[in-house]
Amino acid sequence: MLTLYEHPLSAYVMKVKIALHEKGLEFQAILPDGLSTGTTSGAFVEASPRAEIPALVDGDVKVFDSTIILEYLEDKWPNPPLLPKGPAERARVRMIEDLMDSLYEPNNWGVMEVTRFKRCSGALADKLVGFAKSNIDQLQHWLDGQLGSKPWFNGDSFGWGDIACAPYINRSAAYGYMPPAGSQLANWFARVNERPSVAKVIDQMKQVLANMPDMAALLAQGKIKRQYRDHRLEWMIASGGLAVVQEGIDKGTIRFSRLPQ
Repeated sequence: MLTLYEHPLSAYVMKVKIALHEKGLEFQAILPDGLSTGTTSGAFVEASPRAEIPALVDGDVKVFDSTIILEYLEDKWPNPPLLPKGPAERARVRMIEDLMDSLYEPNNWGVMEVTRFKRCSGALADKLVGFAKSNIDQLQHWLDGQLGSKPWFNGDSFGWGDIACAPYINRSAAYGYMPPAGSQLANWFARVNERPSVAKVIDQMKQVLANMPDMAALLAQGKIKRQYRDHRLEWMIASGGLAVVQEGIDKGTIRFSRLPQ
């Protein structure tokens, strides 16, 4: 059986789990010990040298990074196909995925840093959340245009492009940032969440969000170190939160990607 190292709140993980369900593949999901502090070791780090989720283990094969995992699944289990047939359409949905991973994701993450982890308060908190909301609005407008008159980001059928978008937009919706009512994106959002593979994964996400402990207190106690990787660090600086980064470094409550051991 396949092993997936994961966390239910990770949109990168959610993409992989939706794809696994769509392809009818059984897997065991494991939450690595020490993930929240960057102190993971053992089999997980052997599968993911940067100690980042998701990581997939298929016998002797170990694959990390959500996009590479999706490609591996598509290569090894091509049916049902998740990628469109033509090269231009394949490139299009892969570009959508890249934008969601690198530009959309940090806005959801930034909102959580402010509202759940209480990295800042007052005017600065309002500024950062406002920056995220503005970006999400703009990105959702762009996604609405990408859909056009098609029912799915993949075209006539559900696939890679939809898997790339569903986790991120659901995370935004959980914070109250829904697609505009009556838009193509709103219609797609209702449609995609009726799909069993998506509904199962999103329900797991919602359950974790609803039962989260006091994350700000855990952060203040030094029990959590949040990872400020590439696009997230860029987002925090662009939003005006450089002081948040410096404070996190000073207090040891943020960490960066680790090197392979």
